[in-house]
Amino acid sequence: MMTAKPEVAITNGIPQQHGDHVDARRTLAPRDTVMTGEEYCRSKPIYRSLLALLRCPDCSSHLKETSQSLACQACRRLFPFVNGIVQFVPSEDYAGNFGFEWSKYSRTQLDREGWAWSEEAFRLKTGFSPEEIRGKWVLDVGCGMGRFAEVASRWGANVVGIDLSRAAEVAAHNLAHRENVWICRTDLRRLPFALESFDYIYSIGVLHHTPDCKESFKGLVPFLKPGGTIAIWVYSAYDKWYRMSDVYRKLTTRLSASSLHTVCRIVDSLYYAHMALRHIPAVGRYLSGILNYLVPIPLYSNRELRTLDSFDWYSPKYQSKHTYEEVFRWLEECGLRDLRVLFQPVAVRGRKAEAY
Repeated sequence: MMTAKPEVAITNGIPQQHGDHVDARRTLAPRDTVMTGEEYCRSKPIYRSLLALLRCPDCSSHLKETSQSLACQACRRLFPFVNGIVQFVPSEDYAGNFGFEWSKYSRTQLDREGWAWSEEAFRLKTGFSPEEIRGKWVLDVGCGMGRFAEVASRWGANVVGIDLSRAAEVAAHNLAHRENVWICRTDLRRLPFALESFDYIYSIGVLHHTPDCKESFKGLVPFLKPGGTIAIWVYSAYDKWYRMSDVYRKLTTRLSASSLHTVCRIVDSLYYAHMALRHIPAVGRYLSGILNYLVPIPLYSNRELRTLDSFDWYSPKYQSKHTYEEVFRWLEECGLRDLRVLFQPVAVRGRKAEAY
């Protein structure tokens, strides 16, 4: 596991110095802090630094602190502190399924001792390294319950995470003791920041769940500093296994989150049919492949991960797939340079030109 800058956790209001190595097990999830979520959010050094960069998402004017909210000095809109974070949106809009998902599986994908799945995925889908982002301002677009913000902050970056759903509250809880993390609820299409605020921006598995993936991506680039880097990962249009799932999604997206979750748990029983089929000599894997084409489900050995991923696939209102050629055009249209194809389709990164 990589090292990060020294950080201080707070237990019962007492700072705990952890030295150069951040112990994720000791700095995640507030269990016994004496401060309220709002007080702790305001007390973080990253918040004091970020405050000058925050803007009204409606009119782009400066924001001022009040006792219970941030207030726009121009249009007078108020953005309250609720459940430990600033709420820039009044509802989850089209992303309610993700609020349900990450409230139910709030820590399933967080890295822990002997488990670095999120860190590996972060490397493959962004191409970032600890040395590259340490000490930099990083925007996590669609942070969910905070799995990648946990990695980036452990590597020493100053991480700002945003999410439209109430998953943002889960992320804030999971990462409350990270001095270098700040989370808020907002719409990625109306970001509450000054332009050119971030050294790095990443969005992993999020943009394809917006109404217009291309426009959502293009809206992020202005918030990148000159010379900054943006990396995204979106679903691949090269894979054909999901064709049948698109048929099922016409129904599953109409179900309530709780009903669909029950369906996913029931359908997960097919995993055991796959395991049985694969023991049949010669044709077993072929038969398993046919079954997974007809009813696509993940085949991890961990049932919780299988159910989570099934729900994640079948529940979103929006789900688009893309090619490298298509995504490269987006980056080129935004004037980005040094475009790179990353390991896992479709993942790309590009750099904004330096200011002269």
